[in-house]
Amino acid sequence: MNSTALQGQSALITGADSGIGKGVALAMAAAGANVIINHVDAHEVAEQTVDEITAAGGKAYAIHADISKEDEVKAMFVEMYQQYGTIDILVNNAGLQRDSRFIDMTLEQWNTVIGINLTGQFLCAREAAKEFIKRGVVEGRSRAAGKIICMSSVHEVIPWAGHVNYATSKGGISMFMKSIAQELAPHKIRVVAIGPGAIQTPINKSAWDTPEALNKLLTLIPYNRVGEPEDIGKLATWLASDEADYITGTTIFMDGGMTLYPGFADNG
Repeated sequence: MNSTALQGQSALITGADSGIGKGVALAMAAAGANVIINHVDAHEVAEQTVDEITAAGGKAYAIHADISKEDEVKAMFVEMYQQYGTIDILVNNAGLQRDSRFIDMTLEQWNTVIGINLTGQFLCAREAAKEFIKRGVVEGRSRAAGKIICMSSVHEVIPWAGHVNYATSKGGISMFMKSIAQELAPHKIRVVAIGPGAIQTPINKSAWDTPEALNKLLTLIPYNRVGEPEDIGKLATWLASDEADYITGTTIFMDGGMTLYPGFADNG
């Protein structure tokens, strides 16, 4: 990706202090974007990401906000505008799991996952879209008035027993993304989703941090490797660039072939 592909643009990445979000933040900063590192955990960890970006010559700023809470989302956008003036790119990345057998799942486990993974994307996208429409296309900066990237999962199409709340949130993201893409396209706002497969992040560490777990995981991945946050970062940066200007309303799966249902490779 051209190191100036996002030059002068401002990007908000939710849940950007670690994992996929951090990978996206690093990649977008390297492409010239001024990035906001949203986080809800330890501020010191987010500041480490800021330091990493600034040490490489980029520009970054950390903001604490629980994206499932409307007042905190609105305050985050106000603080972002104080720092960078506007927003050009929103990466709706923050997500979590609260796993349980369906019959044992509590309402709190359900609401927590839906609140962060789905409602949080709604709240952030709504605020970003207001600014995109108000400001419009800025000549020489981007062909679009704004770009929204929703982080989904292969589980927007692959059912996942024991993770009903998570899979439901990701299926919801798919239709949320398509519906707002349809509504916002006349305003020159692009909305896309990324569907990662198995990526080496803290959220799924137990699935790859031992040889036994890794070998079991690789049976689900025809390409025979686990993805890294850098993979998603490169894709997100390209999708936010003018090279992808004609792409909206679709999910790009980045999964090493997991959605090819490898269990059927030997005729089921």
